Amino acid sequence: MSGAPAAPAPGAVGEQVSLLGRRGLVVGIANQESLAWLAARHFRNAGGELAVTYLNDKARPHVEPLAQEVDASILLPCDVRVPGQLEAVFDAIASRWGALDFVFHAIAWARREDLHGRLADCSADGFAESMLVTTHSFIRMARLAEPLMRGHGGSLTTLSFYGAEKVVDHYNVMGPVKAALEASVRYLAHELGPAGIRVNAISAGPVRTRAASGIDHFGELVAESARASALRRPVTQCEVGRVALMLASDYAAGISGEIVHVDAGFHISGMVFH
Repeated sequence: MSGAPAAPAPGAVGEQVSLLGRRGLVVGIANQESLAWLAARHFRNAGGELAVTYLNDKARPHVEPLAQEVDASILLPCDVRVPGQLEAVFDAIASRWGALDFVFHAIAWARREDLHGRLADCSADGFAESMLVTTHSFIRMARLAEPLMRGHGGSLTTLSFYGAEKVVDHYNVMGPVKAALEASVRYLAHELGPAGIRVNAISAGPVRTRAASGIDHFGELVAESARASALRRPVTQCEVGRVALMLASDYAAGISGEIVHVDAGFHISGMVFH
């Protein structure tokens, strides 16, 4: 398409994945078990310069040492429910860097009663808040990132789960909310593609993180996914982080609008948990 950034020049065959000279935003680190943390480590190890956010003052003592470990140039609070906080993060990026190359979005939320209860009983307010935090925040980030990626393109990646495709017991309200997130990935990829901006999601297998601990019977979910997966084992946070790095790099220059399954092949089994 006329005016679109040119495809990246091909590197040498077998060239190491590199983010040297690139800058990215990582949203969603809570502690060392977070998928966002493993992604951030891979980004940094590949040479990327990072901006990192933390949810609030309570979370900062857990996130700040990790941000220091990856030499984050920017560390700011970001609760997407608080007016202006997300915009302040992108304003700081624009002021300090003037451009942005990749975003990794790893936030999701539901009220306890909605996550543990039936979808049929979910309140309108609870559903709307879950959509706001989990799905619409990614749409907002895409809008805010677009002018910072204009002219050179970029990559936006979010996290999803198999419960967006098929019914997974105890996933409840997050199922339709993540399904909306995956649909948003496709529409954003279509809309931002002419600017050279790629949009993808990683559908990660169940891994033990702080966010996952809120799901009922999560230990059973991990065990069953390991039993039913093609590789007969669970996926690791590090494996998810490696794919996040790949999607942020030129190795994924031709990939957009995809839901990339990093689940040890569980999604091909079609199993439903009980």
